[in-house]
Amino acid sequence: MEHGVIDRFEGELAVIEIAGTTCDFRRSDLPSEAKPGDAVVVENGIVRLDERGTQERKNDIDRLMDELFE
Repeated sequence: MEHGVIDRFEGELAVIEIAGTTCDFRRSDLPSEAKPGDAVVVENGIVRLDERGTQERKNDIDRLMDELFE
């Protein structure tokens, strides 16, 4: 099982960053609601959204932005 983040979509491809490396997946293999910035779990070639991971990333980014603009 690997954890990653959707970096971007390029046509029919989804570019996912996993452990500092980008990997391409067919966009159709991701859940339809997937968007750039979402955390994902990849296991046996199956990509699923990690809602908890996505929320944790959002919270971290919000905290960093608050610190930056204090």
